[in-house]
Amino acid sequence: MVADLDGTLLQRNDAAAVLLPEATPGKPLAEVAPAWLAAKHRTVQLTGRNSATETDASLSGVIGGRRFEAHPSVRDDGTVAWWLVDDTDHQLVRDALRMERERTAFLAKASSALLSTLNLGRCMDVTSQMAAESLADAALAIAPSRGHRLPVVTCVRGGVPELSHQSADPDEVPGLGEALRGFPPVPSRWIDPLMAPQWLVPESFGPVGSILITPLPGHGVPAGALVLLRREKSDSFSDEEEVFARLFATRAGAAISAARLYAEQTAITDVLMRELMPPTLHQISGVDFAGGYRPSADHERVGGDFYDVHPVTEGEASFVSLGDVCGKGLEAAVLTGKIRSTLHALLPLADDHQRMLSLLNTALLNSHHTRFATLVLASAARRGNEVDLKLTSAGHPTPLIIRANGTVEEADTRGTLVGAIPDVSARTTAVTLEPGESCVLYTDGITEAKGGPMGDIQFGDERLKRALAACAGMPAEGTVEHVQMLAAQWLGNRHHDDMAIVVIAAPRTHHLSAVNGHTRGRFTG
Repeated sequence: MVADLDGTLLQRNDAAAVLLPEATPGKPLAEVAPAWLAAKHRTVQLTGRNSATETDASLSGVIGGRRFEAHPSVRDDGTVAWWLVDDTDHQLVRDALRMERERTAFLAKASSALLSTLNLGRCMDVTSQMAAESLADAALAIAPSRGHRLPVVTCVRGGVPELSHQSADPDEVPGLGEALRGFPPVPSRWIDPLMAPQWLVPESFGPVGSILITPLPGHGVPAGALVLLRREKSDSFSDEEEVFARLFATRAGAAISAARLYAEQTAITDVLMRELMPPTLHQISGVDFAGGYRPSADHERVGGDFYDVHPVTEGEASFVSLGDVCGKGLEAAVLTGKIRSTLHALLPLADDHQRMLSLLNTALLNSHHTRFATLVLASAARRGNEVDLKLTSAGHPTPLIIRANGTVEEADTRGTLVGAIPDVSARTTAVTLEPGESCVLYTDGITEAKGGPMGDIQFGDERLKRALAACAGMPAEGTVEHVQMLAAQWLGNRHHDDMAIVVIAAPRTHHLSAVNGHTRGRFTG
């Protein structure tokens, strides 16, 4: 088509006649051509642009339901020749490509957000929120039921996820029960929005126009279901949108399943760790006990060092064990658990340390473990104001006795380690603690800790004895804290082995005078 400066149509070819039947020469272009084309004609007249040298992506519009590109050519006499090119198919391809890129970017963003956390609640929140923002007007992430309650995370577009627990039968919602059991989704057109129960529709959401329910596939078992809601005035879900929703649900289900598996394993680990963690110590039958433990790595909770105190009936000795398993980390912790369990089973023999060590040695030799351990056993009983101890070392650092005057003595006990050779032997010694005196059991992680000014000097036995001498008369808990503090200062941030310490103390007594001032007072612990 050719139009002059006034916008009057001068010429048209046969193709233009078919496309614009009313566009006959002599008529104003504004009357026979679409408004967008007439407006562009005036712009081209004013700017004098020529399509041979310059293009404008905005020179396009719809004629008869199809999209055309308009290319102007300014002629020498000032008239403009318009060439219309059908661009409908190309535009459809471009739109499809743009949509595919947007969806790919969304799935990549979703994967990144979902896989950035192993927190189950966070995964459910991200699933519902991203689905509400990009796939529907509202979304619900529903986990498999716990008893008779369904954990449901609901999010409306522009809102924040909210967790609730619904006492509902999922089979009352068409497709939901099947989705939670991992069956393929049903098409949204099969689900009547009017059948949606009240708990499924967010408050103030309004009438529901369409519902899409799809499973959240997990690792071997279903991770839940995703419910998408659109309002009554919104478009229904197309087949392509349903396929895309399932792609998103696959990624979300994998992340939720991984988070749930992690949560279950963490719960199991916590239970096992609680059994392996050293106990909290206190006064038992008039004897003060205190203990401290520091694993070799800050991120670990247990390792190869351990201690236990087993209280007994009134008048009998409490049994104490402290040991060091070869190695560190979880594998060593497993063996410490076996040793602690075996010693607990042997408590009826607690008066005979040698026999306990022999039976423990046999149990370790007959197990699949190839590790060995050093141990020190102690029996502590209150006798008046004093505490009687029996101490037995099995290849372990010698227990140290802190006397009231600040002297530090080594207990006279030696023995062979357990779990390495068929026969073990050990010498048991008896020690009496006066009020305010203590016995210190420890692992070599303390004395072999390297640090200090040069960074590679061991803490050593003599430095430990000097530190304990300063603890004379100190409560058991104070002695533990003092040694741990000094060892930590010596180490700094350097690597170290597991460290454990147990202090057994005879409590100080207090002299009480009689009321009348004449009769003899008494000591109490």
